[in-house]
Amino acid sequence: MRLALLGCGTVGQEVVRLLHEQATDLTARIGAPLEIAGIAVRRLGRDRGDLAVDPALFTTDALSLIKRDDVDVVVEVVGGIEPARGWLVEALRAGKSVVTANKALLAEDGVALHDAAAEGGGDLYYEASVAGAIPLLRPLRESLHGDRINRVTGIVNGTTNFILSAMDATGAGFAEALEEATELGYAEADPTADVEGFDAAAKAAILASLAFHTRVGAADVHREGITEVTAADMASAQAMGCTIKLLCIAARGVDPTGRETVSVRVHPAMIPRSHPLASVGDAFNAVFVEADAAGQLMFYGRGAGGAPTASAVLGDVVAVARNRLAGVRAASESAYADLSVRPMGEALTRYHVSLDVADRPGVLAAVAGVFARHDVSIATVRQGSAGGSGGGTGRADDAELVIVTHVAPDAALAATVGELRGLDIVRSVTSVLRVEGGV
Repeated sequence: MRLALLGCGTVGQEVVRLLHEQATDLTARIGAPLEIAGIAVRRLGRDRGDLAVDPALFTTDALSLIKRDDVDVVVEVVGGIEPARGWLVEALRAGKSVVTANKALLAEDGVALHDAAAEGGGDLYYEASVAGAIPLLRPLRESLHGDRINRVTGIVNGTTNFILSAMDATGAGFAEALEEATELGYAEADPTADVEGFDAAAKAAILASLAFHTRVGAADVHREGITEVTAADMASAQAMGCTIKLLCIAARGVDPTGRETVSVRVHPAMIPRSHPLASVGDAFNAVFVEADAAGQLMFYGRGAGGAPTASAVLGDVVAVARNRLAGVRAASESAYADLSVRPMGEALTRYHVSLDVADRPGVLAAVAGVFARHDVSIATVRQGSAGGSGGGTGRADDAELVIVTHVAPDAALAATVGELRGLDIVRSVTSVLRVEGGV
């Protein structure tokens, strides 16, 4: 079985290393040896350390490599939308099997890839696109195919999890924790894709598509990042026995007409420390799956890095190579349910709202009246002096109110906060966070 490797960066080099180190075992598992037919790179002269590869295998012409008749499997670890999309569509239409770690492309235009795979009759595998080495997509696509999945909640971005874990442990602010993450190599020089939630949103789209047999794209995912999470927010969460995590949440539900839909969102949220995801620290990932028959399942491990991602890539390579030798292909995309994606305003959530308010009689009643007008029920109210954990102004005539709501449509909660901002008695809305996990 001959492979065309597209990309030879951190992940690609680890793929080559594992192919060499585990050659005997891989041959035994597949029933035929794996050979590298060629490696497409941007620059031929780049230093790739002690990588044991014949220089003649390198090429800058990815398309010609893909079109070669002696290539059985195309492995793509370049990333990005183009030119990767064109390469993979070409390979799949030609009947070659494809293994990719490209979450952005799958979330942006997975439809084109699946359609090309169906047209050409090859396999499309992408375990490495979500949560690195954690075996997650295969269980959703195969092991749980006989069950009904109702909800998937996960921490799927290691950079943001490291930052929030550091803020929780040390009391640091976002900027300090980001600086530490950058120094340790967890954050890129430009961390926008991670801290603004783009990376997690792409993964959420892939998870929702598999879990609910519905085509979900990146544009369908409500996305918020962690740049507005403050040390005061974390302190307030700790006071409630919670921590804050950037969560990807995909859930079944019904719209106002009673029609079944799905909700897919990524945002920071408070979760109780008793929740299994609360203890996931450092740059680790974890995904919590809730199904009718299987109940609650959790998948945990390293979600990024060259070696973990390469491990997932090689697992897919073994699967597609065995299929080709047997003359079969894996089950095609399952999108029969075709559920509509609910807008964020219809998603059922809870809020934690911190307010700096005037310290005088009637304020609490006025604030409660705003919640009542929007049909949002208050679960708890905590009052203290301004300048406490909520980051208030510290003025002598101010007080702090911390309100946690019951479940309500997100639009109603957003409208409530909007009206609160306009009240004369509200000096400022210092924090708004969603609450998950039954606090």
